[in-house]
Amino acid sequence: MDLTNLKLFQMATKRMDWLSKRQQVLSQNIANSDTPGYGPKDLKQLKFQEMLRPQLKRSTLQKTSSMHIEATHKNSKYRNGSKKGTYDMAPAGNSVILVEQLTKVSETQANHRLASNIYTKQLSMIKLALWRP
Repeated sequence: MDLTNLKLFQMATKRMDWLSKRQQVLSQNIANSDTPGYGPKDLKQLKFQEMLRPQLKRSTLQKTSSMHIEATHKNSKYRNGSKKGTYDMAPAGNSVILVEQLTKVSETQANHRLASNIYTKQLSMIKLALWRP
């Protein structure tokens, strides 16, 4: 059985790869925190909706009874779509803020742990299903 063909494993692997690359970029930001004129870099956030878009196009909700509620799009007025900038700039013109970078590193580590746990739990469920006494 090839686990790379299962969508959940593909998504978890893709997420962990992206998080590993982000961790490298953030570590470069921290390493260059004293370099004059250096600006922090970050990878574009891959949103969960973008990862699921191909699957969502295939599955559409259909009203099969007059008792069913119509599918509607949620109002996005409560979502904060604005991008946060850096908090401040160092006197040397360097805009790497260590607290901000370390917060991102911690967030990335937690997300990597979550994706790894999903991968491990899914694998253990498959092993349990295939186990024979």
